Amino acid sequence: MRVTAAAFRPCVVIPCYNHGATMASVLARLQPSGLPCIIVDDGSEPATKQQLAQLSGVTLISLATNQGKGAAVITGLKAAWQAGFTHAIQLDADGQHAIEDVPRFLQQARLYPESLISGAPDYDESVPKSRLYGRYVTHFWVWIETLSLSLKDSMCGFRVYPLAATLAVVAKHRPGKRMDFDTEIMVRLYWAGTDSRFLKTRVIYPPDGLSHFDALRDNLRISWMHTRLFFGMLPRIPSLLARRRKSAHWAQVPERKGLAGMRLMLTTYQRLGRRAFNALLYPVVGWMWLTGRQQRKASQQWLERVRQQARCQQLPLPQGLNSYRHFLRFGDAMLNKIAAWRGDLLWGRDIEFAPGSREVLQPQAGQGKLILAAHLGDIEASRALAQVEAGLVINALVFTDHAQRFRQILEEIAPQAGVNLLPVSHIGPETAMLLQEKLDAGEWVAIVGDRIAVNTQRGGERRVCWSRFMGSPAPFPQGPFILAAALRCPVILMMVLREEGKLRIHAEHFADPLLLPRAARQQALQDCIDRYARRLEFYALRSPLDWFNFYDFWQLPPEKESGC
Repeated sequence: MRVTAAAFRPCVVIPCYNHGATMASVLARLQPSGLPCIIVDDGSEPATKQQLAQLSGVTLISLATNQGKGAAVITGLKAAWQAGFTHAIQLDADGQHAIEDVPRFLQQARLYPESLISGAPDYDESVPKSRLYGRYVTHFWVWIETLSLSLKDSMCGFRVYPLAATLAVVAKHRPGKRMDFDTEIMVRLYWAGTDSRFLKTRVIYPPDGLSHFDALRDNLRISWMHTRLFFGMLPRIPSLLARRRKSAHWAQVPERKGLAGMRLMLTTYQRLGRRAFNALLYPVVGWMWLTGRQQRKASQQWLERVRQQARCQQLPLPQGLNSYRHFLRFGDAMLNKIAAWRGDLLWGRDIEFAPGSREVLQPQAGQGKLILAAHLGDIEASRALAQVEAGLVINALVFTDHAQRFRQILEEIAPQAGVNLLPVSHIGPETAMLLQEKLDAGEWVAIVGDRIAVNTQRGGERRVCWSRFMGSPAPFPQGPFILAAALRCPVILMMVLREEGKLRIHAEHFADPLLLPRAARQQALQDCIDRYARRLEFYALRSPLDWFNFYDFWQLPPEKESGC
């Protein structure tokens, strides 16, 4: 079950065994979050039961006998699910966790609703050395059991559980019910395909704290748990190894070796024409579809999002939406780049304007414009036609970190395709100066607003804005919109979609100029990106197979290892 940000409903689950004296303080620190709270009394002594009974504004579940921390947490998670919550924040009752970090954990859970969000403890001097060093033994075994270093800490009891995925694992495997629960449930969730994301958080051990960790019994339980998990890992080795090659952000995905096939196809088109190209397209794309597991999965997930969003908006969709046809459309778009630069696309027969778009794109003497586009449709074909047919120079800003081999093939067959390309590794002041020169000369500039470049961090902060797109929050780069504001020129939103057998150019005024007032800069930037995301969704639903972002668009690229 996928959980969208709109359906996100969190609560707090606190297992309690004889921690009545600290519970009021924990709840007071938790109060600013305004979250519903479920406390599971794990068979505490009468004094604690009396203290818990005096608490107000909480749901109290009492177990007749002490069953262990894991059993208490499972009881709380089941109660949360039955009450209609989608996520549960697990906290310890002794006050050792930094409850003030709850908003940070909630923010991550909203952004990554299908992941387990866990604390990565930042200990002070209060931590017992035996507990600190003992954790490294568990870390070692967890890395073996998952064949991955991605689970940075499996013992922290401060985490946000996605309830549907967690309870599915609990129902199938019945994890340990005591101190072995935290580690086992994380490993089994990983096996089931649920990623874990970690946030650094301060953890203290109060001098008068009450610990229920039994050095002998709990260490034996943990040793037995690791034995079970190790032997459970063995038959999963193929799937665990395959998972290490799972879909990555576009900036980390290397170019496909199948470009040799694309070179053959484009050369065939150059010598024998489009019919011969189309004859080769089906088997070559079929091979790329079969071998491109990452891209195929991304395509399938995209089309499922399209179907869900179309149902929500009661919109009709074209027939034949499947990932193979999605790949075919991408191959067709590659050819259109060549055909446009060679002058083989004809107005009226192959390409036309959508109503009102021709007027929007009328050039004005001495005034350059900025085209805001996306990896949706055949924007390169329109750039070529503008230069070949009308003599209008459109400079395209391209990132140098990707698709270099394909661009080399493209330029071998159509050398003019490399003209007026402005390669950059990131958008900075020098980029703005270069583009201003182009605009002052009456030339136009095209830039995409939907992809985050590799260099997205400055000063430790990711330069993105999250905006709702196709039902979920997605990260959009700030750079193109800040650049557009700095250039102080008219901004046109343009998409070139394949509709009714032709390429159709859609153009609309986006801003003239784009303004980001200093006093409300961040909000103005967010509003601008929100508007771009809405229009991108509108056009994507018109022609879903024109979407050429073959990766998980709703995830940021993995951060560099920083221990957080």
